[in-house]
Amino acid sequence: METFDHVSMEPHSTLLLQGGTVLDGTGAPGVVADVLVRDGVVAAIGPGLRADGPVFDATGRVVCPGFVDIHTHSDLTLLSDPRALSKVHQGVTTEVVGNCGLGVAPLPPGADVAAIRQAVSYLDLDLDPAVALDWHDLPGYLAAVAAARPSLNVAALVGHVALHAAVCGFDDRPAGSDELDRMCGLLADALDAGALGLSTGLVYAPLTYVREEELTALAGVIAAAGAVFTWHVRSYDDGLLDSVAQALRVARATGCRTQISHLAAVGRRNWGTVRRALDLVEAANADGLRVGVDIYPYLHGNAPLSQLLPAWAQEGGASAWAPRLRDAGVRERIVAGWADRPTGWEEITVSWTSRGDADPVVGRTVADLGGAGAALDLLAELGAGVMMTAGGRSEDDLRAVLTHPDAVVASDGLALDPGGVTGAGMPHPRSYGCFPRYLERYATDLPDAIRRCTSAPASLIGLPDRGVLRTGAPADVVVFDPAAIAGPATFTAPHQLAAGIDLVLVGGAPTVERGAHTGRRAGRVLHRTRGTTG
Repeated sequence: METFDHVSMEPHSTLLLQGGTVLDGTGAPGVVADVLVRDGVVAAIGPGLRADGPVFDATGRVVCPGFVDIHTHSDLTLLSDPRALSKVHQGVTTEVVGNCGLGVAPLPPGADVAAIRQAVSYLDLDLDPAVALDWHDLPGYLAAVAAARPSLNVAALVGHVALHAAVCGFDDRPAGSDELDRMCGLLADALDAGALGLSTGLVYAPLTYVREEELTALAGVIAAAGAVFTWHVRSYDDGLLDSVAQALRVARATGCRTQISHLAAVGRRNWGTVRRALDLVEAANADGLRVGVDIYPYLHGNAPLSQLLPAWAQEGGASAWAPRLRDAGVRERIVAGWADRPTGWEEITVSWTSRGDADPVVGRTVADLGGAGAALDLLAELGAGVMMTAGGRSEDDLRAVLTHPDAVVASDGLALDPGGVTGAGMPHPRSYGCFPRYLERYATDLPDAIRRCTSAPASLIGLPDRGVLRTGAPADVVVFDPAAIAGPATFTAPHQLAAGIDLVLVGGAPTVERGAHTGRRAGRVLHRTRGTTG
């Protein structure tokens, strides 16, 4: 039997994965079979296949489609390090960027690019000066991604922050009719250029000021194109049900396909609300809408610390609101509003700051640092340059989502390099271990669990040729040991690559083999075909 690495594989157009348990991504039971890969696609699946190239012994392993991560924030880290180590090592072969409204296109002439980059600071954890936002539209951004030659496939949503801020700025006011028309035009152009849809993030300024009229107008463009509208809803704590209801109201008004991102309820007093939110989703789907939800298998979230600020305090962008936080009256008003927070400061940990890994506040809770006053001090000094992990979630709620028929798994993480510029701070471990952790801890029905990581998210987002293992499909394939798969990354030691992944193929190219990246970067930029419904 011939083994291979990325050098010996180069001359061969075929590869045989022999004797593994094939789970095709549809939820069907596994079968022991061989998988023949030829010229980047799956050429055959069945017993007793033969090949004129290398053979990989998959006996005792699961062979399945590569994981399709439809909710990621790797927009800029992929340009900094296109190997996407934290993702391909856990079996991800396709990522969708531009989520939570935090995309980096369009940036039309006249847009305040510096202010927009601050507003989407969650994408910029590496602070890599070599990554410049020097494009004006989605084709320009996707060209930059393609030129970087990523290790995995990349598709993009249009981020609502850039779209709105480029046209309306950062003030608390409704968009005028001409501005709505311009935003709809820019969105339509991006969809024509291959964007999968639009994402919004209504906790991020200036989207905190967006009226439902704007959401409905943009959703109409999405519906007409057969694309998807993904929502980081306005509230995941006390206002969760009202926020989900708003997304469904817009879906009913326009008929647009809708994805509710990282569905969770924050704060003990809100535990159980997730089940009621799922009831709303079920009712919408029963009425003929297409609404999906996604979640990651952890009880903590991750976001900029500034997300905790009230909307009024963030007006004008980070360069305006950060100095504002030094005003005694402003601080007093914010602290008063925080008095009834659903989570305590002991549940909020500083995970990264723009001061670097040597910053002594990284890894400490806000309570330990001094509470509300300390949080305001950090934000006044560093503005958007402070990230947090936040708890206050229920295991029962998490399981309710993970087992719901309309739910899929998505990381909400970033492609990171543990030894490089993107390996700073103490990021959420989901960037390294989302899918292995889910399969290790929550997969009671392995074929269905694989479906939730592959064909189901691909279908929801509008990539119907991904996430399936069938003849003629792109050869994005993962081979893993079901007894050894694990995500060892933790909140205190997050920069640990996944375990138990024996082989990852991207477009037929061996990208990870037995725990090591081969150096191959065969990922492609994926475009939506107009009219695709998933």
